[in-house]
Amino acid sequence: MKSEDGIVVTNDFIAVIDGSTSKSQYRHSLFRSNGRYAMQLVGRYIRRMPKNTTCEAFLRGVTAYIRKHYKKAMLSRMAEHPEDRLTCSVVVFSRLCREIWMIGDCHAMVLPLTSDLLPLTSHLYYDNPKPYEAELAAMRAEEAKRQLSDGKTINDICRNDTARPVIIPRMIETMRNQNITYSVVDGFPIPRQHVLVIPLDFRPYEIVMASDGYPFLYPSLEESEEALQHQRQNDPLNIGPHFQATKAFHPDNNSFDDRTYIRFRV
Repeated sequence: MKSEDGIVVTNDFIAVIDGSTSKSQYRHSLFRSNGRYAMQLVGRYIRRMPKNTTCEAFLRGVTAYIRKHYKKAMLSRMAEHPEDRLTCSVVVFSRLCREIWMIGDCHAMVLPLTSDLLPLTSHLYYDNPKPYEAELAAMRAEEAKRQLSDGKTINDICRNDTARPVIIPRMIETMRNQNITYSVVDGFPIPRQHVLVIPLDFRPYEIVMASDGYPFLYPSLEESEEALQHQRQNDPLNIGPHFQATKAFHPDNNSFDDRTYIRFRV
């Protein structure tokens, strides 16, 4: 399957987009997963945005843009079944507004620069996690541990994550709160109170933005990759005390999820 993550860089906006993995069999395109289709649509919209677009205008505009890709006959189904929607998370930097907008569960890091444009050791980390994600990951961890105690091996579960199907019904149930108790881009109104906006003053900064395929975010890509591979080597099921996820590392892949990372200076 092709990646459901994407990066957009224009003269006025930088964005990381994380398409959501489908939880049902419903597809909006014969050739793309729902998450990849959503990512591509949002990327296309950002590339066309006027440079003075505000966060509120983006929320309204990107919602309308996704919504027009649903057939009218499908809207009632989309309202009743959020798991079937074109859904993604996105973090956007606006050059003109000097703001970072976080819709959904991407994350970001802001590093102030010295007068010599060297990063300070201190930094601010931001994320916008979905409610219930930690609870679902813990449920899957308990199921994986039960299966291990019943005789399955770590490799068995990594190759065929039989602990994950146990949480899918609960995942679909929690998605009914999509754009109610948490924000995503899915063609339905995005509640502003669940969008994290990070304002920047006019001092120089280095900014890191990434999808949640990086469980541990660091100021450099190398450090973030090292932490990811350390997790893969030490807890490939993602069920340990330091990090839990709703899926494991497959032996044929070098990560458990699509991942995207960008670092830039403003």
